[in-house]
Amino acid sequence: MADGYEEVASAALALPPEARAMLAEDLVASLEASQAEIDEAWHVEIERRVKEIKEGKVQLIPGEQVMSELRS
Repeated sequence: MADGYEEVASAALALPPEARAMLAEDLVASLEASQAEIDEAWHVEIERRVKEIKEGKVQLIPGEQVMSELRS
């Protein structure tokens, strides 16, 4: 892998600044989760939390109490 990396990195660094910036943006974007993946993860998390509430596994804390504790 190191050989391939060095080759690609060398070629990338030889690009003009604007092209390097575009390449960097594309590389970062390729690492980020898609909005659909993010939405699905939140859906699963929300379902888990609602289930825990309905089953009595968690105790809800009133917002006023939370804010009061944060302020103190």
